[in-house]
Amino acid sequence: MDIYRTFPRPGSLGARGRRGFDGGLAIAKTMIRSEQPIVGASAALIKSDAELARRCRAGDSAAWEQVVHEYSRRVFNLAYRFTGRHESAEDLTQEVFVRVYRSLDQYDPQAGDLANWLMRLARNLVIDDYRRRCRTPTDLGDDIGDHEYHLESRHDAPDRGVEQFERAKQVHAAIAKLQPDLRECVILRDIEELTYQEIVDILQIPIGTVKSRINRGRIELAKILRRMKVVETL
Repeated sequence: MDIYRTFPRPGSLGARGRRGFDGGLAIAKTMIRSEQPIVGASAALIKSDAELARRCRAGDSAAWEQVVHEYSRRVFNLAYRFTGRHESAEDLTQEVFVRVYRSLDQYDPQAGDLANWLMRLARNLVIDDYRRRCRTPTDLGDDIGDHEYHLESRHDAPDRGVEQFERAKQVHAAIAKLQPDLRECVILRDIEELTYQEIVDILQIPIGTVKSRINRGRIELAKILRRMKVVETL
């Protein structure tokens, strides 16, 4: 039984959510307006990560917009999973791309591709924000019902789509009930699908601790879902 199959994946966000990552394009305008763009640059022709990063550092607006278009959806989804609110996810998405822009000179193509480098930076920032909020709890509310998910199945009947939507909300709500250290490991492993070593690198904890938290998190999540009477319907 895969309780995660109904959780929204990248690309499943609706119009309201898209406002967050589309807003990242504003960063391109505000951050490079005083720089001289390279004449004749075409985003469609920029293919290599090294070249793309070089053009961004040189102030090429087409290159930067390509980065925003390619990765902002993933960043927004990640931020939303940890914050549970689209306004907070929008703010974090903006922060991530500001950090990316300012850190481009640290990107080494020989060490890995741009996507991995960017998402590693994004995860670190999102986790830092998440831990700050856990230390200083605030009323985040529960606006997941207002967030539009576009279910991707093209063949399911309308009632099946509604059912999947409701399950997605329930799973998200259940994950939110996990204690913070378990929640972050479950999200990174079972939602983000990172390897154990990648989680170790992000959280800076021993691999045994990572595995223990994931196992404990899964057990607790299953209990929560049973209490919510979700498991039997998945």
